[in-house]
Amino acid sequence: MTRLLTATDVARIVAAKGLRATFDELAAVIEADLRRWPQFEKTARLASHSSVGVIELMPVADASRYGFKYVNGHPGNPALGLPTVMAFGALADVATGLPLLVADLTLATALRTAATSALAARVLARPDARSMALVGNGAQSEFQALAFHLLLGIDEVRLYDPDALATARLRRHLDAVAPALRHLRCASAQEALAGADIVTTLTADKHRATIVAPSMLEPGMHFNAVGGDCPGKTEFDPAVLRTARVFVEYEAQTRIEGESQQMPSGYPVTELWQVLTHPACGRQHRDEITLFDSVGFALEDFSALAWLASAAADAGVGHELDLIPTLDDPKNLFGLLEAAGAAAGPLLPRHQERK
Repeated sequence: MTRLLTATDVARIVAAKGLRATFDELAAVIEADLRRWPQFEKTARLASHSSVGVIELMPVADASRYGFKYVNGHPGNPALGLPTVMAFGALADVATGLPLLVADLTLATALRTAATSALAARVLARPDARSMALVGNGAQSEFQALAFHLLLGIDEVRLYDPDALATARLRRHLDAVAPALRHLRCASAQEALAGADIVTTLTADKHRATIVAPSMLEPGMHFNAVGGDCPGKTEFDPAVLRTARVFVEYEAQTRIEGESQQMPSGYPVTELWQVLTHPACGRQHRDEITLFDSVGFALEDFSALAWLASAAADAGVGHELDLIPTLDDPKNLFGLLEAAGAAAGPLLPRHQERK
């Protein structure tokens, strides 16, 4: 049987563990999988673009398990009463092809994105970083703020969003769950960035924007660039990328979808797994400007699915799903119809038989 985890099931798992344990465990699982990067069969995600958004399929596999995520990005969805990002995924056994888990990944996508951002910042930001600018205060903003607070010790976030209601909601949530985390509403992105050690950009509009300009750079800043995640959607002036050392998840995908799409093919980037396993170095000196060009990669979802499968089994959460037929004779698929027909009536009534 296949285990099904609904959105409510996933929320129950996270609530029972608590946010600190959730981020700790997710970051550890993602790091462990990144450290065995060469063991995975990888490809850039398959995207279907429209004038209003994108729908993507994100597959990855190792020798024992295959995983994929279906995810959309539709900035206009909130006006329709729907989330901008919705996702589900599956984990299957490579030896048999049997689906082991089908799960909502909408919440898990926000959690794994924030955990990956914090994991990257551990090796790319200054060790004494304590303040973070958060530009874009939408659905992922709480997760980013809390991951950096819990995993890196960030104690101040400087918030900017043109939607004042979004910022107010974010501040209410932070007050409720992390009262020790100071937060300041800023009047512009430039004000938010002034004096920040880390800068996270999370804007949703699908167009080329200039959220961060060269005039905003300060020595030693680390940029966590999350919002630029599909062709034609960027947040940084190209001059910022020429100034910073740029790190990515999967180069082949980031050059199509990330901030790096603005740069020529020979522009140097470093994949994060190389920093974690030490063929490459992270931050080289205190004043260096670093940028994690994060578009989200299937390996992070594979890690999240594996974490969910383990957590659900431990907690007894989820539902057994009759997704694949159970057959007495695996070669007798037609027998499934015969069994159903025995209860419902003849499969082919005589009056429908060809004369």
